[in-house]
Amino acid sequence: MSNWIKNYSGMIWLIAGIIAGSVAGIVLGERAEVLKPIGDIFLNLLFVAVIPLVFFAISSAIANLEGSQKLGRIMGVMSAVFLGTLIMAALLSIIALWLFPIGKTSFAAAGAVPAVTGKNLSGDQITQLFTTSEFFNLLSRKNMLAMIIFALLVGFGARSAAEKGKPFVQFLNAGNEVFKQVFGIIMKAGPIGLGAYFAYQVAVFGPSLFGTYAHVLGIGYGVSLFYYAVFYSLYAFIAGGVKGIKRYWENNIIPSATAVGTCSSIATIPANLVAAKKMGITDAISGITIPLLGTLHKDGSSISSILKMSVVFAMFGRGFDSAGVIVLALGMTVLVSIVEGGIPNGGYIGELLFISAYGFPPEALPPAIIIGTLIDPIATLLNATGDTAAAMVINRFAGEKQVQHT
Repeated sequence: MSNWIKNYSGMIWLIAGIIAGSVAGIVLGERAEVLKPIGDIFLNLLFVAVIPLVFFAISSAIANLEGSQKLGRIMGVMSAVFLGTLIMAALLSIIALWLFPIGKTSFAAAGAVPAVTGKNLSGDQITQLFTTSEFFNLLSRKNMLAMIIFALLVGFGARSAAEKGKPFVQFLNAGNEVFKQVFGIIMKAGPIGLGAYFAYQVAVFGPSLFGTYAHVLGIGYGVSLFYYAVFYSLYAFIAGGVKGIKRYWENNIIPSATAVGTCSSIATIPANLVAAKKMGITDAISGITIPLLGTLHKDGSSISSILKMSVVFAMFGRGFDSAGVIVLALGMTVLVSIVEGGIPNGGYIGELLFISAYGFPPEALPPAIIIGTLIDPIATLLNATGDTAAAMVINRFAGEKQVQHT
């Protein structure tokens, strides 16, 4: 029990802060506006810290890659399964939101949120999304995608420099560790910052705010449980027919319990490795795919990402239904899944990323963080247990024979 509390302490404190802020907003009414600057300070600290954090995390990870193993067919199949399952989870969430839409007026009617005009993905806008014309522009949160691409280039450059680049790699590693700590320190103020901001939101938008969050969470948990039961069974069937389904669920109990108990995909990797053997996945496949998928493959985060985007779009009175918006959302979802895997509190980085890509102001961040926090338990379950389901599919299509276990 104590371990469970420790693993979920961050989320518990955030929820406690949100509840306290809600009560303050109801009691204080319009006077709760005096608390808004506290929330603004917290958000500004996050926006300032996110650029160096993501830069050092990505560039140091690339720079520290060792060797150039040619994994060939295994890596190709893994990439296809990785993208396919993430996009499938995202599309299922989008369909659910179309069937049970969030009313735009829930947030926008109060008029306290600045309007944001829609974006068409023109050639110039695509260029500006992925690149900048000046180096200093990379330091702006509005250009996070361009900064991520630059961080990848720096990482590969440091790696290519070999011995001569080692001092710079050490600098990247040190920067990565330092800004992990900086971000952790800032997040300790999360309950206070989000509580203050939520007090302001409740005072402005009123009780209807709770109904909107409940609506979104109902969709999120419903979609997640459906995906967990139905789609993971489908993937297991694709991998091994009816026997594949039986093998998957017989050996998925411990990984599921580990994921819920630890609230961590990474902590579930050992349980997944043991389960993968019993599911008939070869050592060659499981040894490569389970650690990589544990870091990068996050079906639950894919669903969570779409939900957070839908809330922010509703908040600003924008439709989450045009082709351009959906295509960019799917791309953001894949990228967010990758970003979340390698960075502590990576979910918040993902939120900052899509807010920047769509051109939303800082006011969009608190609702996204709240939804991400409340959906986290079920998202972690999907993130962790989806790895073995994906590995079963990879095992089949990579041409490996299933190992029979009694």
